[in-house]
Amino acid sequence: MIKQINHIGIAVSSLEEHIPFYRDVLGLPFSGIEEIADQKVKVAMFKVGEVHLELLEPTSEDSPIAKYLTRKGPGLHHIAYQTDDIETQLQQFEDQNIALIDQTPRNGAHGTRIAFIHPKSSGKVLSEICEPAPKGK
Repeated sequence: MIKQINHIGIAVSSLEEHIPFYRDVLGLPFSGIEEIADQKVKVAMFKVGEVHLELLEPTSEDSPIAKYLTRKGPGLHHIAYQTDDIETQLQQFEDQNIALIDQTPRNGAHGTRIAFIHPKSSGKVLSEICEPAPKGK
């Protein structure tokens, strides 16, 4: 079951260029930068109430984020919904004939497990399902 919005992903060409706006201008708590090598992306996280903003910078020209930036430019990339049981959630989506990009979870930032719903099943909005890392890990 979906519990809440976990984060909003924003595609940027440079974390270094965009971090000061969110950290210094808006004054949002900055959680640091993490690289997710298998997704060819670096992320910077900021907390806004119970939701995070996730800035996404490609680390390679063949990264999905690089391709997105080429097609659409910088801006809103996805909305991530949080669940406590990603496998069950994905099975429920499959049972409802929802098109998935990921049939099985993969590793995301900060120890989360993630999977994406294809935008054709979610009103043209790329939607991510994420299961946070267990507390203490």
